[in-house]
Order: sequence, then C-alpha cells, then structure tokens
Amino acid sequence: MAESAALIRRLEVDILVDLTGHTEGDHLAILNYRPAPVQVNWLGYPGTDGAPSLDYILADRTVAPPGHEPFFSEKIVRLPDCYFPTAYDPCPPAPTRAEAGLSETGFIFASFNNSWKITRDVFSVWLRLLKAVPGSVLWLLDANDAFQSNLRRAASAAGLDPARLIFAPRIDTDSHLARQQLADLMLDTSPYNGHMTTSDALWVGVPLVTMLGTAFAGRVAASQLETMGLPELITSSLEDYEALALALAKDPARLAALRAKLAAARASSPLFDSDRMRQNIEDALLAMETA
Repeated sequence: MAESAALIRRLEVDILVDLTGHTEGDHLAILNYRPAPVQVNWLGYPGTDGAPSLDYILADRTVAPPGHEPFFSEKIVRLPDCYFPTAYDPCPPAPTRAEAGLSETGFIFASFNNSWKITRDVFSVWLRLLKAVPGSVLWLLDANDAFQSNLRRAASAAGLDPARLIFAPRIDTDSHLARQQLADLMLDTSPYNGHMTTSDALWVGVPLVTMLGTAFAGRVAASQLETMGLPELITSSLEDYEALALALAKDPARLAALRAKLAAARASSPLFDSDRMRQNIEDALLAMETA
C-alpha cells in the first residue's frame, strides 16, 4: 500500500477518485497515506466513507439533499443530474415469453435486485400484489437453491402457489437486458434500492416503482427516476408503494402511457447522456481543485 501511495505521489496526481469505498477489494489503506492533495469518494459505495482520508463525495440533490451534510464526513459536491453514470448499446430484441421461462399470459411483476436486498416487509408487499392481481407472477433473478426454497416457502405460507415465483437464471448482460423487456412492472427494494438494475430497467423501457429511503443507498432509484422525468413513480412509504404498483397493474392504459413516456424520455434524458455526465464530473473536479 505504501508503494502504491508513493507511486501516486511521484505521478503528481492532483485529484484521486476512489471508486470502491467500503466494498470488497477496497483501496482505503492507500488513501490513508494521503497520496493526493484532493481525494474524492464516488460511485462504488453509496454513502459516506466516514474517514478523514476523503475530502469530497460526488452526489446529487436526491441522494444527498440539502440538510444531509451532518451525515457525511466528506464535503458534498452535487452533480446537476443523477450522480450515477450509465451507458448502453442498443437493446437486443426481446425473446418470447416461452423462451424466457414465462407463461404466455398474466401480468409480470419483476425485480432483478440482489437477493440480500429483499427484506421481509418488501417481499410481503410483493406477495400481496400477487394475490390482488390474478394470474400474475413475480420474476426474480436466481441467487441459489436456498433463496428459491425460502421464498417459495414464504409464498406457500401466504396462501400462494409457489409456482407464481419465477427465477431467472444468470445469463450474459445483453441477453439479460433483452429479456427484461418482457416485464410489465419493475418493483424496487428498500431500504437498499436497485442501482444498476434500476438503470437497466429504465433503459429497456420498463417502468419501476420505488420508495424514497432516508439514506443514500435507498434514494438512488428516485434520483434516476427524477432525472428521467418520472417522479410519479416515486413513493414515500411502503403503503403508497404497494398502492401505486397495484394501481398500475390494474390499469393497462395508465401503464402503457408510462411506458410511452419512458421510451420518449430515454433519447433525451441526462441519465443516459455520457458526454453530459463527463462534463459535469470535470466541472466538479475542477471546482474541488480550485477551492
């Protein structure tokens, strides 16, 4: 670590951006040597580092709204759009429902967030939605056998046929994006939102319902939806989240209008404008250097 820090100093790096934070394979030990005059927390860890080794955090007004400064050890620098960068190639054509392991009819609720983000309270809402929408299914990304058996057992205990839970195998990214187009409505998790999975859903044109959390990690989907011009998909409680998801599932015309709005916004939204994101980050870093 000391050698890495020494190399950074020899290279005379002016601004060092850490993309890992408190995640596996982090580089915090290098940062502790203060090898650069300005050190920035961005992207990898959705929250404050909590240590003096990082001077700034790149965020936005939704994930770190004014008034949240006391909860960050870093100075907050807010990008004008969503802080989360995304870039995609054109989405491949969707497979058939049968090819994706889905029945030919029935409403498809979906969530491809990591299994550890699915809390008991959120899953209970999902089960109630299945009960309220006859013939519907819940499409999830498979994690492991225990994950499947635990959720199926919970569904059975709630009086639902466990077969209404469909577990999608892990496949390559392009194929995964293509199959997501078959979903009717994406359901976010809380208190830890989907981040990349949210942008995936929006890119392929599937509306997503989220609940605005109290901390950074639970506000990312809301930031993405705000940037897409879809604040009507952001709720403030589990009750409102459930009510909105149910209302959309039972109103095909309203859901179709949302899909059309999403499709139109995708071409012009800052969320998918990589050059605009680059310029925003450059401006922020230059402001840090001259502060």
